[in-house]
Amino acid sequence: MGAARLTLIVVCIGGCLLAGYLFWRYYWFYRNPPRTPPAQIGIVSPADGTVVYVRSVAAWEDVVVIKEGVRATVRDILHEDVDEAKIVIGIFMSPFDVHFNRAPLDASIDFVCHYPGVGENAHMGTMHWRTLLGLEPYYADSMHIVQNERTVTRFLGRYRETELALYVVQIGARTVNGIDSYYQPGDRISRGATFGMIRIGSQVDLIVPTRTAFGVMVRPGDSVRAGETILISWLPD
Repeated sequence: MGAARLTLIVVCIGGCLLAGYLFWRYYWFYRNPPRTPPAQIGIVSPADGTVVYVRSVAAWEDVVVIKEGVRATVRDILHEDVDEAKIVIGIFMSPFDVHFNRAPLDASIDFVCHYPGVGENAHMGTMHWRTLLGLEPYYADSMHIVQNERTVTRFLGRYRETELALYVVQIGARTVNGIDSYYQPGDRISRGATFGMIRIGSQVDLIVPTRTAFGVMVRPGDSVRAGETILISWLPD
């Protein structure tokens, strides 16, 4: 093979790789396909991705043990004090998932708080490869759960005629270029409507008060779709 031909092949491959990257980075990543919430009553997923943990814990209990000596409680994830038992569902969004986030139920926005990272944002590469290869626990060695910057949105909805306050936590990766929130406190939002997005690399946690009539519908390893997959349903009376 001549040098000129080899050079042409290398240039073509490089061009294709560059074009593929630019397509993903500036078009595919920002896609926001329409979603239709299911008719079934329940709390829908706020994010596309893979479920990495599902726990029902008291405020002081560990949600996950990231590695020896590093644990994550609800307070660590929310960055605020809570005193009620919670259901915590973590969803990892790979670079190929839709990164727009959707409201888990009909609600008003109570508050939106952004918290900077504790030091430098950690990479999410470990969680990406563990979910890709199906290696549990998916959260092992994933320091971003407690370390990285995040935006916490508190939704006030209704559950069987009583108020239900829940949280969605948008956690940015080391490569994050912004966590967007499209609603302000006091705004109303419909179940399944887009309320924000994370630009490049992310995890989203749903944190809901524990109720005896709640049925968790997913488990670690499940794939979910924002605005469509029911994470928590109401059990019959």
